[in-house]
Amino acid sequence: MTTTDRDRTASRLLRSSAEHSYDPEVEIDWEAPFAPDLYFVPPHRSSLYGTQLWEGLTEEQRITLTRHEVASIAGLGVWFETILMQLLIRGYYKQDPTAAHAQYALTEVADECRHSVMFGRMIDRLGTPVYRPEGVDAFLGKWIATTGTGPRMFAAILICEEILDTLQREAMAHEQVQPLVRMVSRIHVVEEARHVRYAREELARQVRAAGKGRLAFDRLVIGRAAYLCGTRLIHPGVYRSVGIDPQAGHKAAMANPHFRETLRWSGERVVAYLDDLDLIAGAGKQLWRMSGLLPAAS
Repeated sequence: MTTTDRDRTASRLLRSSAEHSYDPEVEIDWEAPFAPDLYFVPPHRSSLYGTQLWEGLTEEQRITLTRHEVASIAGLGVWFETILMQLLIRGYYKQDPTAAHAQYALTEVADECRHSVMFGRMIDRLGTPVYRPEGVDAFLGKWIATTGTGPRMFAAILICEEILDTLQREAMAHEQVQPLVRMVSRIHVVEEARHVRYAREELARQVRAAGKGRLAFDRLVIGRAAYLCGTRLIHPGVYRSVGIDPQAGHKAAMANPHFRETLRWSGERVVAYLDDLDLIAGAGKQLWRMSGLLPAAS
């Protein structure tokens, strides 16, 4: 992709941003009460759906579990968006501020600022803990935020963005899901479509420009990002909300064929795209398998 192509795409995205951007403070009724009989994620997407643990929960407990699960998903989203904003600002620092490509990077930062505030307000409204990556995952997040460039920068972010996008496209139209979650999902889906387009095109350009040695290392980093998304999309701490030991709940979820299918389904689009770019290969492929995002035969 030439520089002209990059700026042509960025110009279209800038126009779309001007026409289709939302202010969550205005668009969302943050004070509306929750419906007592509605879930916070579609029930069949709950990590324990179909397990013996699920069967042992009351309807109220199942709703409570999904309340904490959507908080976990939002917490991971905020964490990745914060990393993305740092990466985009670092990239912008070296660019021509008159170029549409550079200006769209700043526009995306503005979008992500609103999204992070929106997710933060939703977590606060849910009344749950803030679930976020910890330990080694937290360290690796800081590392990629300060060093991420080239293919690993955009691929790692795309994994989380596209998984959340798939989950939210279903949630925003699901009649069993709380209106607040549906509206947050709808806003995020509309604006993230631009971000995904920008990241996909930039990633393809950077893969073409990268050397073999660089790509071998980046594939490993990308695989580790996939492993984090698959295994920490639902934080083990969510199970404590319904009296289940966190490790027992996490083990049951990762062995649950329904949830494993949800993981594969949520990752279908980004897995296909990254595979076409030959980014799911080498030492990182085993991490992809462990993430639960790859089809069983891969």
